Amino acid sequence: MLSVLALTSVVLLSLASQITAIVVYTSWEKHALVGSDVRLSCSFFSWHWTSPDVTFSWQYRPDGAKEGISIFHYGGGVAYVDNKGPFRDRLEFVGNPSRRDGSILIKELDFSDNGTFTCDAKNPPDIVGHSSSVRLLVFEKVPVQAGVVTGAIIGVVLGLLILIVAIYYLMRFLVARRVFSLSMSKHGKKGKGKEGTQQKQALAVADPVKLKAAASEKKKQESRREKK
Repeated sequence: MLSVLALTSVVLLSLASQITAIVVYTSWEKHALVGSDVRLSCSFFSWHWTSPDVTFSWQYRPDGAKEGISIFHYGGGVAYVDNKGPFRDRLEFVGNPSRRDGSILIKELDFSDNGTFTCDAKNPPDIVGHSSSVRLLVFEKVPVQAGVVTGAIIGVVLGLLILIVAIYYLMRFLVARRVFSLSMSKHGKKGKGKEGTQQKQALAVADPVKLKAAASEKKKQESRREKK
């Protein structure tokens, strides 16, 4: 019985520690141009109300370096910017702690600013959690992301397929229309020939005297030719 109670207490304590853990969020990677400004966002999730004692801390580790340096800290309602580091006079706090926002702005970027920025937040009594990092990449020209190129290629291919299908059905329509037109013209000629024959037959039935006279005249012409 005691072992069951002990196990239950351990589980409850572990769940309580997970529930009260603070979760910090940043971007995974940021791209920016030389000479421009970049905003590095940092926010957090906590089960507690936002404390007046909330704190934000930022560290910077240049590319190739093993250890980072502290460049910013917010606590007690006051923002403290490092005035000796690489971002002196170039770093500004643009967050809103009451809304759980600890974002900073870095101005006039240079290639030497490439590196990893780590944000850590505390919301007492919720102080257990992991920090979050964002990597900054400074370029002379912001590169086109692979997803944009892939999307453009897919769009072009789909456009060509739609165009080919449209041309195919247009050709089928034109051919069918031409065949129908030729068929109608042939049927029209046949109809006219039949109508002429029927008209002649009708005239012969209506006027047999003229038909006999025409036959006799034809016989006379043939006898004259034989005499000659």
